[in-house]
Amino acid sequence: MDAVNKARKFQQGAILPMVAISLVVILGMAALALDISNAHLEKTRLQNALDAAALSAAKVLDQTGNTALADAAGHTTFDANTAAPGNAGLGEASANGSLTLVLEFSNTLNPFVPGTTPAQYVRARVDSYDVAEWFAPVLGINDLAIAGTAVAGPSPSIQTACNVVPMMACGTPGEENYGYSRGEVEQLKIGSGTSSEVGNGNFYLIRLDGSSGGADIREAAAGKFDACLDAGGDGDIETEPGNTVGPFAQGINTRLGYYNGPVSADEYPPDWFTDHEPYSEEDYLAEDNIPPYDLDWYLSQYENVNPDAPPTGLPGRRILTMPVGNCDGLANGQSSVELLGFSCFYMIDKMQQAGQAVFYGQFKDDCGGSGKPGPDPGIGPGPRIIQLYKDPDTFDS
Repeated sequence: MDAVNKARKFQQGAILPMVAISLVVILGMAALALDISNAHLEKTRLQNALDAAALSAAKVLDQTGNTALADAAGHTTFDANTAAPGNAGLGEASANGSLTLVLEFSNTLNPFVPGTTPAQYVRARVDSYDVAEWFAPVLGINDLAIAGTAVAGPSPSIQTACNVVPMMACGTPGEENYGYSRGEVEQLKIGSGTSSEVGNGNFYLIRLDGSSGGADIREAAAGKFDACLDAGGDGDIETEPGNTVGPFAQGINTRLGYYNGPVSADEYPPDWFTDHEPYSEEDYLAEDNIPPYDLDWYLSQYENVNPDAPPTGLPGRRILTMPVGNCDGLANGQSSVELLGFSCFYMIDKMQQAGQAVFYGQFKDDCGGSGKPGPDPGIGPGPRIIQLYKDPDTFDS
């Protein structure tokens, strides 16, 4: 009996150290789990800041073609995110210099080759961010560093376009760019007494979904009225007959800094570059008469902007996203026009209202816009959105 009791006491004595060791291991694992959970949370916060920086830089790059401006925009956005409430760890690391954002620019997405031009895609990356540790050092783990990367750039041409100018360009079905060529001057708005493919009463103006007359035409021309058009299905463009030329001119001319009627610079800022000279019917009909302030001049201005002293206004306001319709066989009055797709035009001059109201633009082979790519969008020139991509060089994005 004594031997049995001694064996039991021995077993109890052996279990106590095992329980103590197990508790230490369990508590250590729980503590490490807290640190790892915090590192995962910080990784999410870092990724959100990188995504925002890449999108911001890519948008400015798409608008201006200026990598210095894009770099400045990306850093500004990243700094604003790291300083936001809830990002104390990122903010502290950024403030003490241990968190460094690097922005790279590439002409291609895959492969992403930093430094190639003309740049279209942006990579925002942080190579190492040492996350704060609470319990891991007790277990001999002194480095919970994380990294992150994000890539952004233009999407394929969009099939659903929003905030389009309420004016239609007539295109040729089946032809590349609907029959337009880059830099080609087009008479986007003809005079009321001039023969038109869409009929004299339509003036190439269109009726957007939910619009209710001149006020909405004015806002859409200025860039505010949010209406979307879908290409690639049974979508049609509804033409807008009637006396809406005045409101359209009031809206579209804000892009060049002219404010007449119920429009203001606070609500509709001008483009960064508004230099222009009148362009007339005689200029349009003359062979090789290039506008003094043409598309190439406009794009060159953006390439030389100082990021520390950008112009006043908003970039890209003179680039218009417009629907393209099949205008064959249409007559006067309100009509439905087959929507072929979308186009980009540079606004050459303000819209003239004295005498015959006319309006000229140069075809541009791509531009930024708002909307979304279709389920199977074609890659090519046209309006596009800026979107995130998987970084082709790492899984850490």
